[in-house]
Amino acid sequence: MTTTAVINARVFDGERVLPETTVVIDGGQISAVGGETPAGAQVVDGSGATLLPGLIDAHVHTSEEALAYALTFGVTTELEMQGLWTKPNRARVSDDDRLADVRSAGFGITPPGGHPSELFPKGKRPGGDRPHGGDLVMPFSTTPEEARSFVPKLVAAGSDYIKFMIDDGTVEGHPGLPMLDQATLNAGVAEAHRHGMLTVAHTLTLDATRMAIEAGIDGLVHLFMDRPHNDEIVELIAGSGAFVVPCVVLDASMMGITGAPLAQDPRVSSRLDEAWLKTLSSSFDRYPQGRLGDVLDSVGALHAAGVDLIAGTDASFPVPFLGGVAHGASVHQELAYLVQAGLTPAEALRAATRTPARRFGLGDRGRIAAGQRADLLLVDGDPTTDIDDTLNIRAVWRRGARLAAGQGRTS
Repeated sequence: MTTTAVINARVFDGERVLPETTVVIDGGQISAVGGETPAGAQVVDGSGATLLPGLIDAHVHTSEEALAYALTFGVTTELEMQGLWTKPNRARVSDDDRLADVRSAGFGITPPGGHPSELFPKGKRPGGDRPHGGDLVMPFSTTPEEARSFVPKLVAAGSDYIKFMIDDGTVEGHPGLPMLDQATLNAGVAEAHRHGMLTVAHTLTLDATRMAIEAGIDGLVHLFMDRPHNDEIVELIAGSGAFVVPCVVLDASMMGITGAPLAQDPRVSSRLDEAWLKTLSSSFDRYPQGRLGDVLDSVGALHAAGVDLIAGTDASFPVPFLGGVAHGASVHQELAYLVQAGLTPAEALRAATRTPARRFGLGDRGRIAAGQRADLLLVDGDPTTDIDDTLNIRAVWRRGARLAAGQGRTS
C-alpha cells in the first residue's frame, strides 16, 4: 500500500486539536503524527481543512448497502444494536475497504412479542442482507433462568456485546407490550458480566432507564423521551458510570420531525439514492406528544453531570415508516443536536470518535495517533468551531484506503 502523507491540515485527534499538521498513513495504519513527510509519499494537501478520526455511529441496524453509504459520510465504524452482523457473519466483508467496519449485539434479549415486533406492519419486516456463517440466536426470555441461558449462546454466536430490550410500548403507541421484568433483567446483565461482556439497554422511558441502571447496565443506547429529566435520574445515571447514546435524531423522528432539511442539503442528496432520500424525508411519527426541547435539556444535564455521551442514530432500512434517519448522513445531524444541547463542537466530535471507541473496547480506532487504524475523515473548514463543517467532506480513508469519489451511491 502506498505511503500517504496528509499535510497542512488542522488535526483533531479525537480529544483535542494538535499543533502537528502532518499525518502519515502506511500499511493501513497511522505511522506518524508530526515530523517530516517521508520521501516518495503520496501527498494530500489539507490546507483549509481538518483531519478527524473516522466517525463511529454507536446505534444502527445495518446492511451491506448501508455500510457503503455510511463510509461515504466518513462513518468508518457502525455499532449494530440488533441484527445479523456478528463475528462469523461479517467475516466476508471485514476486509472490504469500500464498507464501514461493523460490530453487533446480534439480537437483543426481549420477551416473546416484545419490542421491536410492534414496529413492523405485517409483511414489512425489513431484514437487510442475510449473511451466512453464524448461528442466529433469538433470545426470547420471560424468566431469569431463560435470560441467563441465552447469554452464553449469544456469546458463542459471535455477539460483541449483549443488548436488553426494556420497553412496554408506550412511546411506540403500543402500551402493554410484553417487557422484561426487573428480576429477568438483573439476571441477564449479571450473567453477561460473568462472561466479560459489555451490556447495553434499549430504554425510551424514564422508568425503563431506572430499571437498567438498577440492573447494572454499562450503557443506555437510547435516552428517555416520555418526560423531562429530573435530578434523581441524572444522578443515578452519572453515579452508575453508564454511558448514554441519546439518539436525538431518532427521538425527533418519533415525534414526527422529518429529516427533510438534511435530505435537501446538496452535501447529503449527492451521496444518497432516492430510496434513502425518501426515507430520510419521512419520520417514525409514533410519539407526536413528545417534546424535543425536553430531550435536549436531558442531554445537557447528563453532559453537565459528567456522563459519557456517544453519538448514535438508530438508522436502519430504507422504508419510510422507519424514516427520519439515514446511515452516515444522520450522524452529522446528531452532532449538531449534541452541540444544540450544550456540548462544544469538540466535545460532540469526541462523542463520535474517542468516547465510543473507548467505551466499546475498540482500542485501535477513534484517535489520530501512531499505531491506530488509518480510519480518517478530511473536511473543509473547522468543525471544532462550527460543527456543520463535518459535512464538507473532502476525503475518507478506511484502513488507509482512500474512498473513491462517488462511491456508495447506487443510482
